Amino acid sequence: MGSPQTLSEVDRRLVAAWAADCAERVLGLFEAEAPDDDRPRALIARTRAFARGELNTAEEIRRRFAGGAGADDVKAPAAAAAARAAGQAVAICHMGAHALGAAAYAVKAAGLAGPDRPEAVADEIRWQLDHMSTEVRAALRALPPIGEDSSGPLGPGLLASGQLGSIVRDLQAGLTRTDWD
Repeated sequence: MGSPQTLSEVDRRLVAAWAADCAERVLGLFEAEAPDDDRPRALIARTRAFARGELNTAEEIRRRFAGGAGADDVKAPAAAAAARAAGQAVAICHMGAHALGAAAYAVKAAGLAGPDRPEAVADEIRWQLDHMSTEVRAALRALPPIGEDSSGPLGPGLLASGQLGSIVRDLQAGLTRTDWD
């Protein structure tokens, strides 16, 4: 039996497009520090192609981390988080729960980029929730709550702890809310 964090292929393709949007919003933070490094942009493009059904799922699973995301090659924490958002997005072909990882890293990047704006994290979470289709929202609601299932990225680990864990919890709580306006 597969992990409840996997989602169906149809749902993975749906959430991939949303996750690519989330990652692309903070891509400029990486590109400002590494303008000649197109790896995160290429990962986002692959995520979008996967979402459109242009890429074979099995092939993308085999190459999901090919080329790396570039997070270890930049110094600014916001730039590294932006690259990690792209890396999480491309991993959706393998497991849908990575969509929440992409979103969480994008929120973290936005927060790190705006240390003088305490509302930056909440604003980014609000944007992400507001730019989710009903179908994406339903697919993400099918995922187990963070920290409750150990068979994927939402298990006990990096995404379930610290700021990333708080962000994912806020996103999951917001999936049923309609009062973000």
